[in-house]
Amino acid sequence: MKKIIVPIDFSEHSEYALEAAAIIAQKHDAELLALHMLEISDAILTHNTGEQQSKAFFLLKLAEKRFDQFLEKDYLNGIKITPIVKHFKVFSEVNDVAKEQNADLIVMGSHGASGVKEFFVGSNTEKVVRHSEIPVLVIKHNPILMDFENVVFACDFSEESVKAYHDARDVFEKMGSKIHLVYVNLPNIGFRSTPEMEKRVAEFMKKATGNLDKMNEVAYVSDYSVEQGIISYANIIGADLIAIATHGRTGLAHFFEGSISEDLANHSTLPVMTFKI
Repeated sequence: MKKIIVPIDFSEHSEYALEAAAIIAQKHDAELLALHMLEISDAILTHNTGEQQSKAFFLLKLAEKRFDQFLEKDYLNGIKITPIVKHFKVFSEVNDVAKEQNADLIVMGSHGASGVKEFFVGSNTEKVVRHSEIPVLVIKHNPILMDFENVVFACDFSEESVKAYHDARDVFEKMGSKIHLVYVNLPNIGFRSTPEMEKRVAEFMKKATGNLDKMNEVAYVSDYSVEQGIISYANIIGADLIAIATHGRTGLAHFFEGSISEDLANHSTLPVMTFKI
């Protein structure tokens, strides 16, 4: 892990993400890319008048000054950090910056409140989770250790989830984490009998690991929602983080599309890391 992107909007929760990313960067000798999306309107960017250019320059300098002040944290001492200011309107372009910088991880903060405030920092982290090609770590609270000794990895054990599992395994092996796989069985949609679940998991493990050595390490949980099943199991084993495979599409046609990973990132008190299928 060499480069970690942290989108910054100067909020309390983006500072949580920055501190969490700093802890990870220190452990893995990684560089932090602190990214601020400067919201300059199309009118200012496309008009070449002296007044508009002066306004754009002023906004840029103001953002850079505020950015520099925000990054004056003791926990960043000794860490290589590169501030990046982009003239994008929304956080959905974070993935473009990740590709441009060849980043390994995106760390973002989440309010995780209920009701009308149920949105991510900048209201667009949802789009990052859905579209990012690299893992996204969503932080809910002020981080403490970020050890991630026990990690719950949830997926639907389909063939297309194998890549996400491999990506997660690579990340957590480097972190020294123990991965606990969980299969959530629902009472209605997608219900499977025990033999059916075991067959599906066996087929997945053969493709993912080449053997069935870890079959007995898969937990089978029954619950009324995938989200609640994952959270309940994570609480039972005392997990430090929830990892989940996620599609890059919207809707509920598949077992693990964007909505479930987004719900988890909103409702779980634990950090959540998503891996693109």
